[in-house]
Amino acid sequence: MTAPPDDCLARNEWICGAYLSSRSEILGDAVVQHLEITAISVALALLLAVPLAVLARRWRWGAGPVLGVTTILYTIPSLAMFSLLLPLYGLSASLVVAGLVLYSLTLLVRNFLAGLRAVPEDTRQAARGMGYGPVRLLLAVELPLALPAAMAGLRIATVSAVSLVTIGAIVGHGGLGNLIYSGMNTYFKAQVLTASVLCVIIAVVADLLLLGLQRLLTPWTARSRGQAA
Repeated sequence: MTAPPDDCLARNEWICGAYLSSRSEILGDAVVQHLEITAISVALALLLAVPLAVLARRWRWGAGPVLGVTTILYTIPSLAMFSLLLPLYGLSASLVVAGLVLYSLTLLVRNFLAGLRAVPEDTRQAARGMGYGPVRLLLAVELPLALPAAMAGLRIATVSAVSLVTIGAIVGHGGLGNLIYSGMNTYFKAQVLTASVLCVIIAVVADLLLLGLQRLLTPWTARSRGQAA
């Protein structure tokens, strides 16, 4: 028997509108899980990266160990990382989140530290001369000026996290990765393509939103580019 000419599911085509309409709820749940894991992972990594970068900037002897450890963590293969974390978190979404946090630290710490180091020393001295203490100097001067580099790191870390979430499918918490892996096992073309395209869309949209936030928070960079042009 041959499949009806209008039944793209039966013909197992890559592009199939019937798949979207019949699996919309499954796709929606996968997208929500993907977004949740990505957002939580990047947010936790950000909370850890900022103080680590600040400490590495304040005590320069600490920069080497901090960058060294985070770089080593980044080189560990994802499957090996999840295996190492498995005794702590079990087969849960926390396992995936913990792994993504560790991977994101390298990108975030390096860019935050680069941004802090790029703040002109004259600017720091001027702020101290105006009575700024260490905390006020950090919050009002150093972090705002470090934002362009920091946001660049955040954008890269977020896009990377969107991609790496799919690896979580090995423990059943991979968002769209669950659909990609099950589709590959059954050679379900429409499912693999649709889930993969949605991953790309999420990454592109997240990057554009963060780029817009970066321009909103750092309007002086746009003026600088305009003057240079």
